Amino acid sequence: MEGQGGDDVEKRRGGVGNGAIRRKRDPLWHCLTTGLGVNVGGYIQAVLDRNLAENISRVLYPNDNFFEGKELRLKQEYFVVAATLQDIIRRFKSSKFGSRDPVRTSYDAFPEKVAIQLNDTHPSLAIPELMRILVDIEKLDWDKAWDITTRTCAYTNHTVLPEALERWPVHLFETLLPRHLEIIYEINQRFLDKVYAKFPGDLDRLRRMSLVEEGSVKRINMAHLCIVGSHAVNGVARIHSEILKATIFKDFYEFEPHKFQNKTNGITPRRWLVLCNPGLAEIIAERIGEDYISDLDQLKKLLNFVEDEAFIRDVAKVKQENKLKFAAYLEKEYKVKINPNSLFDLQVKRIHEYKRQLLNCLHVITLYNRIKREPNKHFVPRTVMIGGKAAPGYHMAKMIIKLITSIGDIVNNDPVVGDRLKMIFLENYRVSLAEKIIPAADLSEQISTAGTEASGTGNMKFMLNGALTIGTMDGANVEMAEEAGEENLFIFGMRVEDVEELDRKGYCAKDYYDHIPELKQVMDQLSSGFFSPKQPDLFKDIVNMLMYHDRFKVFADYEAYIKCQEKVSLLYKNTKEWTKKVIRNIAASGKFSSDRTITEYAREIWGVEPSRQKLAAPDDPRE
Repeated sequence: MEGQGGDDVEKRRGGVGNGAIRRKRDPLWHCLTTGLGVNVGGYIQAVLDRNLAENISRVLYPNDNFFEGKELRLKQEYFVVAATLQDIIRRFKSSKFGSRDPVRTSYDAFPEKVAIQLNDTHPSLAIPELMRILVDIEKLDWDKAWDITTRTCAYTNHTVLPEALERWPVHLFETLLPRHLEIIYEINQRFLDKVYAKFPGDLDRLRRMSLVEEGSVKRINMAHLCIVGSHAVNGVARIHSEILKATIFKDFYEFEPHKFQNKTNGITPRRWLVLCNPGLAEIIAERIGEDYISDLDQLKKLLNFVEDEAFIRDVAKVKQENKLKFAAYLEKEYKVKINPNSLFDLQVKRIHEYKRQLLNCLHVITLYNRIKREPNKHFVPRTVMIGGKAAPGYHMAKMIIKLITSIGDIVNNDPVVGDRLKMIFLENYRVSLAEKIIPAADLSEQISTAGTEASGTGNMKFMLNGALTIGTMDGANVEMAEEAGEENLFIFGMRVEDVEELDRKGYCAKDYYDHIPELKQVMDQLSSGFFSPKQPDLFKDIVNMLMYHDRFKVFADYEAYIKCQEKVSLLYKNTKEWTKKVIRNIAASGKFSSDRTITEYAREIWGVEPSRQKLAAPDDPRE
């Protein structure tokens, strides 16, 4: 880091090596000081320098769809970019892995040998950093360096939420990365000159497309930097890519339409089926063989077994075994006893207003009220589990977690309810917990406001593991419904065009509150402190947001969601018909393999042909 006296040390870790999973290289950069201060007797200063440098890589600053603009985060983003580019260039110049003998002196072949995929805006500093290296160190002229940089870099966007897009204050750049700021200004000027040539006189367009945003605090728009400095820009689901072109990147699409693509996300079936759900993987292999593990489209063959009584029984049996296993885990780790015959209703993802965990909460309270109102009526038992983490500075997300746990405290301890309804917050949600819970899920909640979720991959993991989806037409849900047939998912609520229409008309939450009695009852309970008797106004911020400032229109989808959940409960009573839909969903999961996704990136962005040849480990010398 500039001014930090840090050196980059690379640590390498070996991956798994077999026919299905290639060995991989995970670079993990660590920051150390040179220790020069000790040599001249400046011990105290040396210790301070060491701490400053090592803090950069000590703890990864957490990120979410919630931009805070912390200085440490910018330092970490530059650190990983600078260290990685040093390594890339060392390897590009070397004759083979492990060799430090410089061989290449020309950068003409760099874009053919190197592809840098900017995964969201966090590594966007790779663009000015590569320019700095090529211009300042390698002494290339600007145009040559820019051609190499843009042919090397490509940008994947992961969000349409304005508050998630990185916009770094110029004063931070002036302090930490002054040369990079100069380069960004030069990139911006040359780019705007081209825009003006194509759209003469359109000054408002120049303002909208500038990399530098004027205002009380001047900022650098990192998404704009990524688009300008890349040869390809993609979203991660078809609907998301279309929204990018029509809304937040509309000006850029009109200027350079050839740059824009779609690459629908995918998941690896090795981890998210074979490893985490061996029982299901085995009964699938018994019917169609094992080739589906590396060619997930072969799951379509399972459509031949939708009416097969033995396969239906096997799928249901594996699911029940997974549920029993997870129920035992919950009892051990969370000290909560649940009914393993209940419907396991899962929403596991980052806690965020747009993902609408609050809509899920309103449904649970509605179910609770119905049971209390008619305690002798038969209800399909349901265990609702919500898991996820909140960004450190995101107050509303933390209040949502508090609400989930508070609802659980009341519902789970009400003797009238018994084991007919439970609500559990899964703490410290992470991959290892996901591997346990996803195979046990019956219902997957994918209920974001239409037009806000880029893609999602949890939805795909649940689908592959035999959970049915309740969701809006958002992100990859749209393509999942296309693949499986909309009748095999529980689709509800507003489409993107409905949300846009409601925005035009004006969304008034109070209209729904006044006209839907069950919704009014739920909100009155939240307002009165029913779920927080010791702090009656604990959830006033949530109530106030839902009633007056809800950008994600929870109330607008409440009624449709409740009715759709009634359909879920009705079908769940018929195990055979439920399991048939499960089989159809698993059979339709082939598109959502990361093998397909990566093949598309390779062919359409990186310009290489995928190979099944097993690669040597990075530390093994080439023959």
